[in-house]
Amino acid sequence: MYYKETLTVLIALTLWSCITESFRTFFEESDNYHHEIPHEEKSFARNMPGDLAENRITPSRERDTQYWLDYAQHIVRQRAGGYFKNKRAKNIILFLGDGMSISTLTAARILKGQREGRPGEESSLAMEQFPFAGLSKTYCTNGQTADSACSATAYLTGVKTNLLTIGVNGHVIFNNCTSSSNPAYHVESIAKWAQDAGKATGIVTTTTVTHASPSASYAHVANRNWESDYDILKTKAVTNGPCSDIAKQLIQNEPGNKFDVIMGGGFKKFIPNDIRDAFGVKGERRDSLNLVEEWLRYNSQGKLVTTIEELQDLDFVETQKLLGLFHSSHLEYHAKASTSHPAQPRLKDMTEAALKILQKNPQGYFAFIEGGRIDHGHHSNIAGYALDETLEFDEAIQMAINMTNEEETLIVVTSDHSHTMTISGYPGRGNPILGLNQYNRDLEGIPYSVLNYALGPQQYVDKNGKRLDLSSEKYDEFMVKPSYIHTKMGAHAGEDVALFARGPQAHLFSGTMEQNVIPHLMAYAACIGHGPTFCDE
Repeated sequence: MYYKETLTVLIALTLWSCITESFRTFFEESDNYHHEIPHEEKSFARNMPGDLAENRITPSRERDTQYWLDYAQHIVRQRAGGYFKNKRAKNIILFLGDGMSISTLTAARILKGQREGRPGEESSLAMEQFPFAGLSKTYCTNGQTADSACSATAYLTGVKTNLLTIGVNGHVIFNNCTSSSNPAYHVESIAKWAQDAGKATGIVTTTTVTHASPSASYAHVANRNWESDYDILKTKAVTNGPCSDIAKQLIQNEPGNKFDVIMGGGFKKFIPNDIRDAFGVKGERRDSLNLVEEWLRYNSQGKLVTTIEELQDLDFVETQKLLGLFHSSHLEYHAKASTSHPAQPRLKDMTEAALKILQKNPQGYFAFIEGGRIDHGHHSNIAGYALDETLEFDEAIQMAINMTNEEETLIVVTSDHSHTMTISGYPGRGNPILGLNQYNRDLEGIPYSVLNYALGPQQYVDKNGKRLDLSSEKYDEFMVKPSYIHTKMGAHAGEDVALFARGPQAHLFSGTMEQNVIPHLMAYAACIGHGPTFCDE
């Protein structure tokens, strides 16, 4: 009898197990069932840091459903408006943030908001409010990751080329002046296309005006470092004849010698080594040329300015051309300029002056405006400089927005390449973007920086390779951020960069595109260049 009762119980338990398993399977397969976390995700879910959702602050208005609905519907109405798809662009402004990766945009946006006393994440840059955006593929013909020379050739001439070369096609070998002097290998820039159409042209940068980015609009060289003739001598270029440096090409050759505006740094690249520039620094040139005097001689109605005061005192009615050289080398970082170089204009000041000159041409204009020192901040792993320069760049964009009519001016904003800076961990809302992560620590219990680099000069580790606790260090905005791989300086990264556009034909600048397509789209919108244009339609 005992065995029969035991057997009955076992059969009943087995049946109950089968029934419950059937019901569980049924509900797991039902659309109304909340699915169990897949097996491969279970360990991750169980091991998420316990403080991921603890001690967090949610801004009060963001707790309400209606706040997010109202915001989204406002953006929908804004984006559903007309965006001048049936208009030609009279003017083109290309803003270039050198080294401005997407993580740089995010971090700069947060820094902007935090400087205004808010958490920061909800902030927005001027460029981010443009109605159209896309991505640009930045690789070069012989490089997975670009430098500023081959990338500038792509977005200014419409032709991709080899690393470190400017204004030439892929047939030119690095450091070979003979090949770069062959006109058959030269490529025209959109600045030349604009001049051929009767438009005014100009370049503005916070680097030297002979640096890689701006020089692709006018120069043809096999080495981006050939800013002066002395630079060519130092590199021992391969050549069987004279080799023209970038500064010389800017002043003597087309299209550089027809620019209405040239502003940036690099005064010493234009004068002989037996005289000093406006800042007391000896010139570099060994060919005895004084290219500044040459520019003044051939531009009798042009003005040379070297300080913000001279720039602001210009008579823009009488001044037809403008040469602004505000530093012997690159302009000082904005964050340091007030003490080390107080007479230096900001990028937005140069933008304002440039547009006042260029707008006088009834046929319109093309302007190239670069925030060039974003890149330099990243190369030093000093994110504070890179983000501050990005905000300076964004203020220049806002200046251009204020000074132009969206119905006739196409403004395009992009970058040449990325950088390896990342935003790490799970910091809470409002965590200082340039500080330590106040919410998470590593497995050793040591706090870590919100911003880090893959490559750079400072790892902050002890002799045993253990990370140092930086909470006891002076962790200010402009310290060198930690990196993983020890190198002399930070390096570029190879991922796509952002592209923003507003104005006539701005809708063309969306999706993912090759970087060399950018000038062709701008030319299409303005009915210039040698390809199809809006005016053909």
